[in-house]
Amino acid sequence: MVRFREASIDRVAALTGRSRSEIQAFRRELTASSLPDVLINRGAGLPSTQEFPQAGLLYLLIRSQRPERVIETGVRPGYTTAWILAALEANGGGSLHSLGPGPTAHRIQSVRDVTVGQFVPPALRGRWTLVLGNTMDNLRELLTAQRPVDLFLYDNGPDADRARFELRSAWAALSPQGILLAHHVDANPAWSDFCRAQGVAEQILDPGPPRLGAVGMRRAPGP
Repeated sequence: MVRFREASIDRVAALTGRSRSEIQAFRRELTASSLPDVLINRGAGLPSTQEFPQAGLLYLLIRSQRPERVIETGVRPGYTTAWILAALEANGGGSLHSLGPGPTAHRIQSVRDVTVGQFVPPALRGRWTLVLGNTMDNLRELLTAQRPVDLFLYDNGPDADRARFELRSAWAALSPQGILLAHHVDANPAWSDFCRAQGVAEQILDPGPPRLGAVGMRRAPGP
């Protein structure tokens, strides 16, 4: 069984309102998943597979929340994308817009060389829209749509100004049960600044590495 920090499971419960027993059922489901093998066969290397516990945690979060509209930024090979889509497929509903590609500077060679979305299996692409081009412009267009966003994942590199723009914009567009996630929150001060602006301490879903932040609209986050 995938090992998760108990504090992370408790945080998923607090963010989604699901009981630990319900989340544990999703965890057992995850144990039987063939997705890790599928991703390896599609080219996912050690850097990606080392993040399996955190990708699995994202799967549990989506299974528990059952979002209808998900947006992620910074997609490149699509490792996280595949986990999101697998959870949506298991839910039997929801869609994902992925904005990318992210910058390739400072990435390891194996990541620079992959095709955008390479890791996403064809069987999971029915709920997926890949949006390429200027992330800020595309995000503005997506967030001005009438439908609110249920889950937003920022994974768009270390630029602090871009992170601040995306976090503020997404927060304003979240549904009443929406959740805002940020990957690699130790890359710049944008996440801690955002949490401070909400009047709370820095919110961490999983300490990683890499650190994954999460704030939900459903209930006020704790200290």
